[in-house]
Amino acid sequence: MPNIVKNTTFPGLLDLLAPHSCRGCGRTGSVLCNCCKKNLIKKHTIICPKNGVKKLPPIYVVGERSGPLGQLVHDLKYQSVRAAARPLAELLDATLPKLKGSVIIVPLPTIHKHIRSRGLDHTYLVAKQFAKLRGKNYQVQSLLLRNQDTVQVGTDQKTRLKQASSAYKINPKIKINQQSTYLLLDDVWTTGASMKAAVKRLQESGAKKIKLAILALSSLD
Repeated sequence: MPNIVKNTTFPGLLDLLAPHSCRGCGRTGSVLCNCCKKNLIKKHTIICPKNGVKKLPPIYVVGERSGPLGQLVHDLKYQSVRAAARPLAELLDATLPKLKGSVIIVPLPTIHKHIRSRGLDHTYLVAKQFAKLRGKNYQVQSLLLRNQDTVQVGTDQKTRLKQASSAYKINPKIKINQQSTYLLLDDVWTTGASMKAAVKRLQESGAKKIKLAILALSSLD
């Protein structure tokens, strides 16, 4: 996994000027070629975080935060490579079962200052692409809002849990529909603190059917 560095260029500039190369094989043309995407899907095995999952709704994880998957998440999140959102959504689509009825995809909100510096909300972009793949009964809602801009990278589990407990609030402009399934989406699971806090907020607000989706499971788990 490459070192995570802040993108100091104009967000997406290199993404626009330089030709894409596959994060799996290096072939020029796309951020993930069809062959490497098929290999990722073919080799996919169901993995699950270890921390406190018995107290959480069902969790679907695309894969470990390594190799092409880890690079795609890194490039979208830290280098503003917007083209990475589509293949990540396709991998997510191959991971999750078809859900019946109304499905509301709720991306965990990115810190405001990161959105400003990167020029995008990476998890929201993946959610939008995933909704397009699934069809009209899947919708994206910014149901969760951030109360603070605390950065969790580099903090221990105890600190993460404390920070996350007050990190989110429900968007007062959106009403909870108890008949809908709420699919919480996050990019990386490290300790699970953010997801646990988000689940708690939804449950407190009356959501009855909740499922979780994670793009990449951190090796720190």
